[in-house]
Amino acid sequence: MTFRLDKLTVRHLAPGAPVALHEISLDVAQGEQLAIIGPSGAGKTTLLSTLAVAHRPARGGLSVFDQDPWALPEDRRHGLRASLFLAPQTPPLPPRQRVVTAVLAARLPRWSLWQALVSLVRPRDPDAAFDALERFGLGDKLYARVDRLSGGERQRCALARLLLSDAQAFLVDEPLSALDPALSQVTLATLQQEATARNATLVCSLHQVDAALASFPRIVGLRDGRVVFDAARERVTPEMIAALYRNEQLEAATPQLHETPERLAVGACF
Repeated sequence: MTFRLDKLTVRHLAPGAPVALHEISLDVAQGEQLAIIGPSGAGKTTLLSTLAVAHRPARGGLSVFDQDPWALPEDRRHGLRASLFLAPQTPPLPPRQRVVTAVLAARLPRWSLWQALVSLVRPRDPDAAFDALERFGLGDKLYARVDRLSGGERQRCALARLLLSDAQAFLVDEPLSALDPALSQVTLATLQQEATARNATLVCSLHQVDAALASFPRIVGLRDGRVVFDAARERVTPEMIAALYRNEQLEAATPQLHETPERLAVGACF
């Protein structure tokens, strides 16, 4: 089991902040691929950060790879995090760094300090970085500076880093927010292919309900920090989506769920 959450409650990081997640219970098996959907402020980002052992729960149970991460010594907890790759919606890439260096940073846990310093001047494996970038259509950006990339290119650059990591769980936050429909399809397909190839778990938060239904076999609906539903995609109904996004602009946002998942177009955003 990759993740097990038992009535997990998480507060926002600020002192005295309100509860962000309320008694969440979820089991996610190794190699499983699921999408988390829900309106803005539902708690999707907080949930991914908690799974990545970057946000300590207030109460309840959390198991990651059958271990309680917050009961481990700091060095072992740090080692556990190396098996988890969190890709935030806005990746924290150094603006003046070259793309090749940013992507190869995924290999820092394997390198000595000397190897890491040398790679800043002379990248250790530019071919591997190029191959990872090429899978996201960014091979021509290998030696570009990060601050010369568009928002969508920065997102895909961070995901290329994921391909060079040793992670066994991918936690990806809104990877399609700056992408057009064609690039969205390529990006999701690449993430899912990589997860399948290494039997890694993929948990992806999405605003694009149609993309979630078209690509993921399991859908978790989150609203106000609570799980509204957790179901196979063929069991997700228009009524469930409407309840999840109530008070949102449903006319523009809700996909045509009478279509089969395979026919739903990727890219419509809430």
